[in-house]
Formats: sequence, C-alpha cells, structure tokens
Amino acid sequence: MAFMEKPPAGKVLLDDTVPLTAAIEASQSLQSHTEYIIRVQRGISVENSWQIVRRYSDFDLLNNSLQIAGLSLPLPPKKLIGNMDREFIAERQKGLQNYLNVITTNHILSNCELVKKFLDPNNYSANYTEIALQHVSMFFRSEPKWEVVEPLKDIGWRIRKKYFLMKIKNQPKERLVLSWFESSVYTFGNGIRLQADLGPDKYLSDKDFQCLIKLLPSCLHPYIYRVTFATANESSALLIRMFNEKGTLKDLIYKAKPKDPFLKKYCNPKKIQGLELQQIKTYGRQILEVLKFLHDKGFPYGHLHASNVMLDGDTCRLLDLENSLLGLPSFYRSYFTQFRKINTLESVDVHCFGHLLYEMTYGRPPDSVPVDSFPPAPSMAVVAVLESTLSCEACKNGMPTVSRLLQMPLFSDVLLTTSEKPQFKIPTKLKEALKIAKECIEKRLIEEQKQIHQHRRLTRAQSHHGSEEERKKRKILARKKSKRSAIENSEEHSAKYTNSNNSAGSGASSPLTSPSSPTPPSTTVEHAPF
Repeated sequence: MAFMEKPPAGKVLLDDTVPLTAAIEASQSLQSHTEYIIRVQRGISVENSWQIVRRYSDFDLLNNSLQIAGLSLPLPPKKLIGNMDREFIAERQKGLQNYLNVITTNHILSNCELVKKFLDPNNYSANYTEIALQHVSMFFRSEPKWEVVEPLKDIGWRIRKKYFLMKIKNQPKERLVLSWFESSVYTFGNGIRLQADLGPDKYLSDKDFQCLIKLLPSCLHPYIYRVTFATANESSALLIRMFNEKGTLKDLIYKAKPKDPFLKKYCNPKKIQGLELQQIKTYGRQILEVLKFLHDKGFPYGHLHASNVMLDGDTCRLLDLENSLLGLPSFYRSYFTQFRKINTLESVDVHCFGHLLYEMTYGRPPDSVPVDSFPPAPSMAVVAVLESTLSCEACKNGMPTVSRLLQMPLFSDVLLTTSEKPQFKIPTKLKEALKIAKECIEKRLIEEQKQIHQHRRLTRAQSHHGSEEERKKRKILARKKSKRSAIENSEEHSAKYTNSNNSAGSGASSPLTSPSSPTPPSTTVEHAPF
C-alpha cells in the first residue's frame, strides 16, 4: 500500500504507541456514587478523541492492578462518609486528574494493556492471551512435535504480541519460546468494527511479508539470536526461538527474572547499577556491528532496546527482526517523533542505541530526552557517545551514522573474537520490496513529525498569547490606543468646528456683495475674531 493511501475496506491503521491523554471534563452525582466524565485523546488531533465515564471504584481497581509495577501512584484515598459533598468531589476530581497525568506520562505504564483498556475500552477489550492460545493450539494440531507448556503472561510490553513456553515432545528437557502476533479488531465511536492490519508500518504485500518471515531462520550472524521456526499468514505471525534462562540485557541490568511480567521487572527496579566499562564497550560494539550488517543488507530494523538484546554468555544477540516486517512501531517512537532530524531508520537505530547505552551506563533510562547533562560515567568516552545521540544538540542537528559510532574511542579498540561468518541471503525481488517498505516507513515518520512540529508551534503561540504577561501588554496597548484614538477624535472634532465657523463667517459677507454688484477691488471685508 502506497504511503498515506487509504487502507483497504475493512482495514484500519492504529499505532498503539501514540500517547493517550485524559482530562476530566465534569462529574455527575447519582443516588449512591459519583461518575467522572473523561475526555481521552489519541495523539495531537482533537478530532481523535472520545468520552468515557468512570467511577472512583474503577480508578481503585486500575490502581490495584498497577501495584505490580512497584510504583507509588497518587490515587486519592477512599472516603466512606461525606463522599458526596460538592467540595469533596471537586477536590477528588483534582486528585484523579493528577493520577491520570502520572500514568499517561510514564512511558511504560502508558503503553501497558491495563491503562489502554481503562482509557480506550472499545479498542482494547479483547483477551489477547486467550485469543493467541486458541490460534497457537490450532496451529500445533498440524505440527505435533511441539507442545505448549505455559503462557508467559505479559513478559513483553506489546499488547498484541504474546509469548508461550514450548517444548519438543522427543526432547522434553529443552525449552523454547514462541512469540505470536496477530492483528486485532477496532471499534469506533459510531459502532463500526474493522479488522486492523498487523501494524501501521506494514507496507509489504502479504506474499512478500510471508516469504520474508519464513526467511528469518536462514539468517546466521554471531550477534543475532537465531530463529528456529517462523511462519505467517496475512493476519498473524508465529516464531519460535530457544528459551534463554538468563534473559535479556535488560534483565541483566535490572537484576530481573525473565519470566516475570514487564511491569514488575522494569517499572521500579530495586537496585540501580550500571554495567562495568568493559561490558559497555563490548556489548555496544557487538550491537553496532549487527546494526551495520542489517543496514548494509537493506533490512529495516528500528526496534533496538535492552529487552530486544539477548545475552548469551559475554555475547549480545539481537532479537525480533520480524517486528519491522510486521509493521510494528518502535518502543521509543514517542521520543524520536519529537525531533525532525531523526527521520531515517538508521538515525532511529542510532538514537535508540543512545537510550540503550544510557541504561547500560547508569542502570536506568533517562528521565527525559533530550538530556541536558549526564551524570558521572565510567569514562568520558561513554559521555561522548551519549552526547552524540541524546543531547539537545544531537536531537536538533541529527544523529551520527552507525559507522561513525564504531569509529569513536569507546568502541574502536574493542576486539571481537567470533569466527562465525554472517549469512543472510535475501532475493533481489524481496530486497526491492524491503527498500520500498523502508521508504514508506520513513515517509510516515516524517509526516507525523511535521504534524507534531506544527501542533507544538500552534500550542506555543496560543500559550504565549494567553500568558499573563501578554495579557498585560495587550491591556497597556489597548489603553494607549484608546487614548490616542480619543486625542485624534478630539482634534478631528476641533477641526470640524473650525471649518464650520469659517463657513458661517463667509456666509455673513453675502449682503455686502452680489453677483450683479461685484465688490470693488478696493473693498475688503474683515472677519470678527472667534
């Protein structure tokens, strides 16, 4: 499908990573409880908004579910007596608004299924784990050598990508992990239900998509985690890899257990500690090498983050190459859409590498991006790379290339000892399909960045125009204008009065002269002074 072309009938494109904002517009008291009317908006478009009604008990239920994250969330306390008083309701509404602000601005919470279902029940009401289990069970009827051991519930952040622990029947001690992603059905305010495409960035034809997915097990690289089996149809994809008990790079950084839910593992780590300098150098070099390999092959990635890097001893191996084929948006998309210079998939990978390097160095993600100043690091060479990828100047002027990062002092002296030769043969036809898909992904990104930039300019202008200082300036200017206008009116009135008297004076001389009796040249008429 060409860029910005309308999706086919019955298909919608919904980006799950577009931030949701929520504002309580009003409250209404019923016989025994109070309901809060909330306006929810997806992204920057006011038109893409809807109303939901929630009671305090709904907030309390959500908050209880989010306790797994280990965060102290500011939900207003319960009150049994006097909870219908007008003043109390107004105060509670302020508290609930603050609560909504906190969960919608937290990067991990805002993308989790619990919050999405609370704010957008029409589009996130399905039981995705149950749906995935049904389809996976049907698939294995024709593939009897594998068996599902258990669902790995919520170990990832994607709402519609589910994981299952597997085993091979004739090798019962060996464990594998199956990942399943399927398109979903979205319901709009007018009640229309439409089947979504796999992801908003899926620009491959169904045939090319299925061929490329099935090609992934043939990809051999020392820093890519190998796919054991892969298959797909027009609406879903299934991939199997070996299960790694040690988990991902993020699990190492956060001292987390791989099978635990994403919220529990990463929202509020108990111990914040970065990696050793040599680990940072080695892991960073390995990740950059595989990014360069993919870019040279023309294979779009765009999904680098610490949970997509598997650890195998002292070796990092990249995960989830299928995400770009599925058209899924990046974990960090809400960050780099703010910067118009990050507009290619290579620059996206480099910016995401900056996030990853920050986590490896400090044991936690940056509080905000761009980063104004960096805490002390094990080496100034680390700070130099971070500044080139996360600083205000970098975000404003653009990212370095992967090749440039490899030449920087932090990575240039790292010796890689692997002897495995990379192999990934992509037929010419599929390379051309990937090239077109990559261009379409970048075009959508540029268009979204343009819209966000225009929205920010308009918002700043409106904010500036409505500021107290600007209102004072306008009042002063209005008074000056009014005063000047009064003076001009007074002068104009005076001039009219003068002209009127002059005309009256000219009329008084008429009896002394007439057309038939012209005034002799020697005769003069003097006007009386005013």
